[in-house]
Amino acid sequence: MKTKLEIAKNWLPRYTGSKIDDFGDYLLLTNFNDYVEKFAAIFNCNVNGEGRPMQSATNAEGLSIINFGIGSANAATIMDLLVARDPQGVLFLGKCGGLKRSTELGHFILPTAAIRGEGTSNDYFPSEVPALPSFKLHKFVSDRILQRNLEYRTGVIYTTNRRVWEWDDEFKSYLRKIGAIGIDMETATLFIVGYANQIARGALLLVSDLPMIPEGIKTEESDRKVTNQFVDLHLELGIEAMTQIGKKGEQIKHFMY
Repeated sequence: MKTKLEIAKNWLPRYTGSKIDDFGDYLLLTNFNDYVEKFAAIFNCNVNGEGRPMQSATNAEGLSIINFGIGSANAATIMDLLVARDPQGVLFLGKCGGLKRSTELGHFILPTAAIRGEGTSNDYFPSEVPALPSFKLHKFVSDRILQRNLEYRTGVIYTTNRRVWEWDDEFKSYLRKIGAIGIDMETATLFIVGYANQIARGALLLVSDLPMIPEGIKTEESDRKVTNQFVDLHLELGIEAMTQIGKKGEQIKHFMY
């Protein structure tokens, strides 16, 4: 195997336990296996890849969901492996920490951009290249949210490799200074590697914790409450948006300059 495409065609089935052609033209990405299980229950389809690094499911209409795991390295891996399928669009359903007083638990964020604090994306483009979504894809997501008479936030997400930073006052001071609306571990990487691979991509993030204040730091109990109250809606919005894009068949790819 000499080319990236050859490697991806060999590795995507190995990582997911699914054949390349089993994946649809439109995909949802997530960090959590319960999203995949809920998706499979909704559409009465199988969960593939049990015991593999990534689990997935695909419905009869050709919409797939993949749990790629946590962190920027895994985010880069799935976006590289997806060149084997060359999807029409990818939407990340992730969770993030809210960094501003205007963000509350359960709020949805459509990122306008992401700050590349994770380092992984530097292997793809110089640091001055912005991490951006495909904005036409985000328009479909926005439409679905508004049709349900729900609110959402927009703003810049800071993506980091640090999972345990909530104790670090110096880092929190830096986050206040840059004015990001939320923090996560994947969005910037997904945007940059999607851009590198010419894959249309977006993210709908669920505010799952408020890490700038001690009482807002995520615990097992608080995460369970957020999951019970908001995850079903999060998944439904993603399904509706990507299904609508598939039915309209519009070109959403953000081409390279």
